[in-house]
Amino acid sequence: MKSLNLSSLELLLSSGDLQFLKNELSKIKSGIKNSISNKISTKIIFNGRSEEINSEYILSEIDQIINTYTLERSKYYLKRLIKSLTIEKSGRINDLNLNRWKEYNDILTDSLWVLKKRDRSGEHKASYWGNFIPQIPNQLLRRYTKKGEWILDTFLGSGTTLIECKRLGRNGIGIELLENIAASAKKVIEQEKVSDKKIVTEIINADSSELDYKTEFKKIGIKSIQFLIMHPPYWDIIKFSKNKNDLSNAETIDDFLKLFRKIVDKTYPLLNKGRYFALVIGDKYSKGEWIPLGFYTMQEVLKRGYKLKSIIVKNFDETKGKMTQKELWRYRALAGGFYIFKHEYIFLFQK
Repeated sequence: MKSLNLSSLELLLSSGDLQFLKNELSKIKSGIKNSISNKISTKIIFNGRSEEINSEYILSEIDQIINTYTLERSKYYLKRLIKSLTIEKSGRINDLNLNRWKEYNDILTDSLWVLKKRDRSGEHKASYWGNFIPQIPNQLLRRYTKKGEWILDTFLGSGTTLIECKRLGRNGIGIELLENIAASAKKVIEQEKVSDKKIVTEIINADSSELDYKTEFKKIGIKSIQFLIMHPPYWDIIKFSKNKNDLSNAETIDDFLKLFRKIVDKTYPLLNKGRYFALVIGDKYSKGEWIPLGFYTMQEVLKRGYKLKSIIVKNFDETKGKMTQKELWRYRALAGGFYIFKHEYIFLFQK
């Protein structure tokens, strides 16, 4: 079955025979399954228009109807299916159709994210030390932004966020302190294909704590952003440069937090009220002591008037620094009485 006309489902609502209804739905199910071998979506035809819908979603809904025991319950589910295919219920801050919420089974809603491997498709590379995996901005942008909205990443790095912006139809602005890294990110981001030619990606080589955002936004033609994301250095775990304004060169934790505060203060007025800010950061271990960078930076954001919506713990299995030293780090942990880092945080705030 290459397409499904919804009128065939609507006709079943007038049936008074439960078994007949189930038999007809089984035929529709078989038709969809036979077409899945070379197509993951089914064309739904309704009132002269058509739309591609995930086949697995339709099949799971039909299965639920077939497995009911009463005509009343089967018609309830059938009406719900028809409604989900004909009426869109979009969220205020995203493009998700909540009438088809079951279709988004790849969108995470739990506070523990166990991601087995990095997305390396397209221009996503893992060559830059300290870049986060693409699944983080992908998940966040789909949950908290709409197509055509503006996203700001104050620690651009290799450009992961802006690559996801292009893929998802969002406009992105990335600030990068280091000139060579900004130039490299620009090349990579430009190579990523975009389906919507109207989408804008801006790379600004500047200090996020000193930048005149109002002037830069005026050049671009915007006044505000709809989503803010930060993935700062985890203090001095990786030294990215010799620049004194590089957070990885902060001499003390207080110096690190002072620089971080400046960026939070600078960007607070840019984010629309009610919209979201994601902070991605991990902790560090130094001189026999666990330093909770995540919670220190979280507190700095909360002092600025943001509301904490979620704390997400994301796993990571290997880092470049420990990739070939698993046994050594296990010995150190046993000898030193500590646990090896296997997680980082995604703090989600609302303005």
